[in-house]
Amino acid sequence: MDNTAKTIVCFGDSNTHGYNSATMGRFTEKERWPCLLADLLGPAYLVREEGLSGRTTSFEDPLFEGLSGFAAIHPCLMTHEPVDLLIIMLGTNDVKQRFAATPANIAKGMERLVTKAIHTTEAWRGKANILVIAPPPIEEGYKGTQIQGEMGIDCVEKSQAIIPLFREVAERLGCHFLEAASIPGMGMYPYDYMHLSLDSHRLLAERLAELIPGIC
Repeated sequence: MDNTAKTIVCFGDSNTHGYNSATMGRFTEKERWPCLLADLLGPAYLVREEGLSGRTTSFEDPLFEGLSGFAAIHPCLMTHEPVDLLIIMLGTNDVKQRFAATPANIAKGMERLVTKAIHTTEAWRGKANILVIAPPPIEEGYKGTQIQGEMGIDCVEKSQAIIPLFREVAERLGCHFLEAASIPGMGMYPYDYMHLSLDSHRLLAERLAELIPGIC
């Protein structure tokens, strides 16, 4: 292992874990965006996958344990220290109807998460360096798919509304920001309309590979 390599932690949900809604399985290491990013960046970087299906910014899920990003971020960062860049792509699960959260509530969850990461000072190689990615919004086609009952109502609108709020949080807390939906060609698989397509994993990795050398 090259101890001079910069460590990047990719902290997210199923779209970081690599859920493949076409097969209800997982994309391979040759397909998931963190793995592709590692290949594109080369040996100067160590890219660590920390994706968990169902993870939220800060909400405790009443149906499944261990899904709060806020609760997990400290041990995650300490596991991979010293960390040079933390990439956070969360928010999609926060729009589930059972959380009854407004877009402003979800943005506050992201703010709590980022603030805790910043203050995990012993994990950083230098000062905190965080990239917040607003995930692509859920698409209308989700209605009638297998995830309609899981997500409930209003998830499309909320997933769209959190994008500018996440931008504001990132800018106010001194973080970098990327709107994933702004990447040309980005989209969801037409099996549930909330999980990244195979091409979108590649597109996200390529965009990050362009961006990261300028910030880390």
